Amino acid sequence: MTAVSQTAPTPPAPRAAPGVGQAVRDSLVVAKRNLIRMTRIPEMVLFGVIQPVMFVVLFTYVFGGSMKIGDTTDPTVYKNFLMAGIFAQTVTFATAGSSAGIADDMQKGLIDRFRSLPMARGAVLTGRTVADLAQTAITLLILAAVALLVGWRPGSAEPTNFGKIMAGFGLLLLLGYAFTWIGALIGLSVRTPEAATSGGIIWLFPVTFLSNAFVDSSQMTPWLRHIADWNPFSATVQACRQLFGDPGLSQSQAWPMQHPIWASLIYSVLILVVFRTLAVRKYRRSA
Repeated sequence: MTAVSQTAPTPPAPRAAPGVGQAVRDSLVVAKRNLIRMTRIPEMVLFGVIQPVMFVVLFTYVFGGSMKIGDTTDPTVYKNFLMAGIFAQTVTFATAGSSAGIADDMQKGLIDRFRSLPMARGAVLTGRTVADLAQTAITLLILAAVALLVGWRPGSAEPTNFGKIMAGFGLLLLLGYAFTWIGALIGLSVRTPEAATSGGIIWLFPVTFLSNAFVDSSQMTPWLRHIADWNPFSATVQACRQLFGDPGLSQSQAWPMQHPIWASLIYSVLILVVFRTLAVRKYRRSA
């Protein structure tokens, strides 16, 4: 007689009930889990605040007197010019935290656990990015308080109001959320949290420094200025300076500098749609 061995068929993974409502509920559950984890590790928020505060102090008090904005090297003018750039840099540098967090969840098997549950596929990444957005908002709030303490005064160059200032912070959070999806894609594409930390931040340095964040782009060589004027990061910085009433608005004829608010919205939404699609596709293929 020949023994016939049969392998029991693998049961299919449970699937979530279709629908936007289910996806939203699943995303909020994952976001809540990450926010609770954040409260248990307050160092995550603390270290996220220390770095931009150091940038504020260094650029304001070390480089402030040597930076020319328009026709002046007044440190007070540079201080008001600088803050929009520091705010934008802070929200984009949060990308590294998203990359490392997702890579850590992948390495520890938490993502595999989520996959075994009947939940919407994109909810894991959406919940993670929403929680990171909440952390970025807290960091931005603390940084704004620090900026006011060191002398940042909205409306120092042009009249503004509370609504415009809030609109500026809204653009910053939208840019930060869009960049978080780049971090999600990087976190899914590497094997360790250490690689995700390096890969999540190294490309941000040229993006933030080849811009109008820290120096007036009119002082750059023509080819560098062209790059800076069309840099998505520069569009948000220019829009924030316009809404905050800060000095140093670029006089470039480039379209993003002439219409910074629209350019900032278009760039951020485009980045969000493209990288969310790529990240969710990567997540599904690795399941």
